[in-house]
Amino acid sequence: MLDADFFRRWLTVAAALVDREAERLTELDSAIGDADHGSNLQRGFASVVAALEQEPPGSAGGPGAVLVLAGRRLISTVGGASGPLYGTLLRLTGKALGDVAEVTPAQLAEALRMGVAAVAELGGAKAGDKTMLDALEPAVDALGDTTDSFAAARDAAERGALATVPMQARKGRASYLGERSIGHQDPGATSSALIIAALVEAAG
Repeated sequence: MLDADFFRRWLTVAAALVDREAERLTELDSAIGDADHGSNLQRGFASVVAALEQEPPGSAGGPGAVLVLAGRRLISTVGGASGPLYGTLLRLTGKALGDVAEVTPAQLAEALRMGVAAVAELGGAKAGDKTMLDALEPAVDALGDTTDSFAAARDAAERGALATVPMQARKGRASYLGERSIGHQDPGATSSALIIAALVEAAG
């Protein structure tokens, strides 16, 4: 079972991974975007960790409440498209989990599926458009009913991010480049893979 402490760990590990990879994310974004993806996410997840630290343990509620809080922080602190998209992912996943004190990995998978669907609707994107969905959708498909499936989800997300290299971007800033977007790994898919990878370390 996954409790609020697990979700706090997940977000804290995700923040550390984003911080470590921020320069690489910005480098990827400089090729096909605004060159600010790493720094924006770095600021946003630092704000999430700070908000969680300000809340005494147990006061933030269950897993759903932790994710809703994180999503709201990302929406309010991250510029560009990534704030609303990642904020929506976490907030809607949290809402789908509801008020329960613990959830199973299978329940997390189903809630994440709803969060990913909300991201797709918000961005008007689908798999193959060279966006974060190319990492998130296969990751959710790989999640099962045990924490052992987190590694499979991580691997699927990483493969999905790599698969964006030969794609032509059809959504977002990168789509303005047309065929020139081909040959570059999508920064959103790359950061999504980091956040999925954080599940493995959080599960310990």
